[in-house]
Amino acid sequence: MFQIVVIDDDPAIQLVLTRLLKKQGYDVTAAKDGQEGLALAQQLHPALIICDWMMPRMNGIEVCRRVKADAKLSTTFFILLTSLDSVEDRVKGLDAGADDFISKPIEINELQARVRSGLRLHQLNHDLQTEKQKLTAELAEAAEYVRSLLPEPLKGPIAIQGKYIPSSSLGGDGFDYFWLNENLLAIYLMDTAGHGLKAALPSISVMNLLRSQALPNLDYSQPSQVLSALNRTFQMTAQNDKYFTIWYGVYNRVKRQLTYATAGHPPAVLLSGTPQSIQRLKTPGMPVGMFEDVVFTDRVCDIQASSTLYIFSDGIYEIPQPNDTIWGLDPFINLLKNCKNGVKSNLDHILQEVEAINAKDIFDDDVSILEIKFD
Repeated sequence: MFQIVVIDDDPAIQLVLTRLLKKQGYDVTAAKDGQEGLALAQQLHPALIICDWMMPRMNGIEVCRRVKADAKLSTTFFILLTSLDSVEDRVKGLDAGADDFISKPIEINELQARVRSGLRLHQLNHDLQTEKQKLTAELAEAAEYVRSLLPEPLKGPIAIQGKYIPSSSLGGDGFDYFWLNENLLAIYLMDTAGHGLKAALPSISVMNLLRSQALPNLDYSQPSQVLSALNRTFQMTAQNDKYFTIWYGVYNRVKRQLTYATAGHPPAVLLSGTPQSIQRLKTPGMPVGMFEDVVFTDRVCDIQASSTLYIFSDGIYEIPQPNDTIWGLDPFINLLKNCKNGVKSNLDHILQEVEAINAKDIFDDDVSILEIKFD
C-alpha cells in the first residue's frame, strides 16, 4: 500500500483529499501546515506528497525544496496544489523540485489520474535506486577483489609501497611486482580503458597471467617482449573493444639498471641526486590491444643510490577543477618533487594532497600509484 501525505491548512480540503485517496486504497496521513508536513514526510518516507502552495509558517515551495534536498526522500513524488497558474509561478515550483501541479478548484478525475501517474514514476525511481544500490555493492565487491590481488609492500634495500583507490564506477587499474630471480625485479602498473566490470576483468586477467608467467617462450626480463606478447594476446577486437596502457620495468640490482618499456602509459617519474633531478621514463608505443603490428622498445636507466621511482595511472592527475580545467601531469610531478623525504614513504602525504585537489568525495577514475625507493 502506497503512503501519501496531504499537507494543507484548509481542514475541508484535508478531509476531502484524505477520504478520496483512502477510497482508492492508499494509506493517507494529513498535516495542517508545512512544518508538520515536512516532519511527517521525514518520518514516513511517503511515496507521494500533495502539498498546498499558500500556507502559513512554511509554504509549499519551501516544503518541496526541503523534501527534494533530503536523500532519503529522493524518490518521493511531489505535487503542488495551487490556484496560481501563471508561467512564472510554475517555473518557481519546478525550480523548487515539484514533479507535478494540480490546480484549484480540484477536479476529482484529474487528481486521481495525476496521483496514479506520480505513483508509477515513484515506483520506477524506487526500482532504479534499488538496482543502483545493487550495482554499487557489486562494484565495491569487485574493487575489494582487485585489491586482494595486489601485492604486499616490499621491504629491504628496495622498498615498494602501492596505493589503489577505486572510483565509484570501478576502473581497470592494476599493478604488481615480483622477483624473476634473485637479482631481477619486475614492476608494472596498467590501466584498462573504461569503467565497470568490463574494464576490471581484463586487468585481473593480465595480473594473473604475468604473475604466473604463463605466456610461453617469453623472457620476462625484457619489457618490450612482454608488451608485444600482451599485445598479441589481448587484441581489443577479441576483448570487448577494451585496450589498456601499461608501464613495465625490470630492475637489475647488481648492475643498478632499470630496463623499461611503455604502451601508451603516463611516464614514470624518477627522483634522484642532490641537487634533485627529475626524469620522465617513457618509451614510444600505442596502448596494448589497439593494433597488431605495434613495435615496443626498451630503454635503460642507471639508478643512483637513494633514488625514488613513482609509477601511476592517469586518474591521479586528470582531476577536474572548478574552472573546468584538468589539474594535469606537470603539477602532479611538482607535487612528487616537493614531497620527497628520505627513506620514509611519502605516499600517504601525496594522496592527502591529491584528495585535497579533488573537489569531489570520490575520484572520477581509479587512482593507482607505486613508490619504489632504492637503497
